[in-house]
Amino acid sequence: MEEPKIAEKSPAVMEMEAGVYNWCACGRSTNQPFCNGSHQGTSFTPMSVEIKEKKTVAWCRCKNSNAKPFCDGSHLKLK
Repeated sequence: MEEPKIAEKSPAVMEMEAGVYNWCACGRSTNQPFCNGSHQGTSFTPMSVEIKEKKTVAWCRCKNSNAKPFCDGSHLKLK
C-alpha cells in the first residue's frame, strides 16, 4: 500500500465556514490541506468533510493522524 506524502509537520489551523470540504489524503496537493486532484494515478482519494457551523479547525497535513482529517498531534512523533 502506498504511503501518503508528509505535506507539513504541523496542522493548518483555519476558521471554516459551514460547507463541504475535500481534504487531501495523499499529501501531494499544492492547495494543502485541500485536494487539488494531485492524487490522480495513486490509490488515494480525498476525504469529504462536512462542517456544519462556522468554527476553527486544525486540519492534518502530516497525513498520519488517527483522527483524519483533523490533527491529533501525530506530527510531533515524526522524524
